[in-house]
Amino acid sequence: MKNICVFCSSSDVVADIFKQEAKNLGNLLLNESISLIYGGAKVGMMGILAKTIIEGKGHVIGVIPELIHQHRLAEEAVSELIITEDMKSRKAKMAELSDAFIALPGGFGTLEELVEVITLKQLGYHQKPIVIINTSGFYDKLVALFEMYYDTKFAKGEYRQLYYFADNPEDAINYLKNYNHQELLVNKWYETKF
Repeated sequence: MKNICVFCSSSDVVADIFKQEAKNLGNLLLNESISLIYGGAKVGMMGILAKTIIEGKGHVIGVIPELIHQHRLAEEAVSELIITEDMKSRKAKMAELSDAFIALPGGFGTLEELVEVITLKQLGYHQKPIVIINTSGFYDKLVALFEMYYDTKFAKGEYRQLYYFADNPEDAINYLKNYNHQELLVNKWYETKF
């Protein structure tokens, strides 16, 4: 894993425990000589994550859409700043550059990015590992929602293999180091009798 894409919050007002988790992950990526691919912002957990790696002389690629760049929210000290036309092309570029995905806690944008890469993996568009760091139980209700999908047959239980819920950044990195893609031998569509 040379390049890891991290999705996380751009809010500056989240609790310190979440900010510290971004710093912890940044230090781990730095120690493992892994390049960060992220949304390019200098604010919130995104900014803390990027600054931690930049200050340690690590490699950071920020990918930011033009509209957000116009608000002067980009972290200009990154190794490379890519400005995209819109959010859709931003996500595509981040996915193209990345060997794996990690989601730290975040809001609607983080959730949307996470669910998109899970869906794309489900459909066979990529085989990259996806890790969700469940800091202080932040994603417990997402775990429950996913389990409801399986229980009610809106998704097949085999799709639990598409992602991994990690307890902390160390757990996430260990999972990625030992990741071995296993082809899902399941048809996405349930057989229907008419």
